[in-house]
Amino acid sequence: MVAIHVQSQVLYWSRVSSFMGECVLMATNDGICWAGTPGSAMENGLLRTKRWIDFERTVEDEAVPVLRQAAEELQRYFSGEAVHFSCPLNLRGTPFQISVWQALRDIPYGESRSYGELAASIGRPAASRAVGAANGANPVAIIVPCHRVIGSDKTLTGYGGGLSTKAWLLSLEGIGFKSRIASVL
Repeated sequence: MVAIHVQSQVLYWSRVSSFMGECVLMATNDGICWAGTPGSAMENGLLRTKRWIDFERTVEDEAVPVLRQAAEELQRYFSGEAVHFSCPLNLRGTPFQISVWQALRDIPYGESRSYGELAASIGRPAASRAVGAANGANPVAIIVPCHRVIGSDKTLTGYGGGLSTKAWLLSLEGIGFKSRIASVL
């Protein structure tokens, strides 16, 4: 993988509250570059973002238009509204990762896909495991809905924010699944 660094003077950030905890949002002037799952540490976003974007400082500022739009869309989502996120994104990854993340954005609210179905949708039907790895590298959880990808038998599979968070998000959208964990909420 070749890291292409993009210069950005300032990395803006803010927080959004949800039932499961706070989500940290980070953005450049070009768009959202990190959206943590509820309860995830800000340091996770800083480490991931620093791999792709050089920034001199961070500024907490919820009034930055892209952060405000993302926060409003997430609040509507957390309240149960079927939201198709339209906030600008500043996604950095390999060409394969970008293709997977674009395909994730095509999964409608309230629907799920298996890793195999997602792989087939990008023209790589034998790449289920690679799709899973790209899914796990998604820097803008919920906005790029990697939680909507589940096992072909409808079981919950890995999720960076934890299986209980994935179960909560799927339940919020009315998506049925089989759980391997005793108690998810």
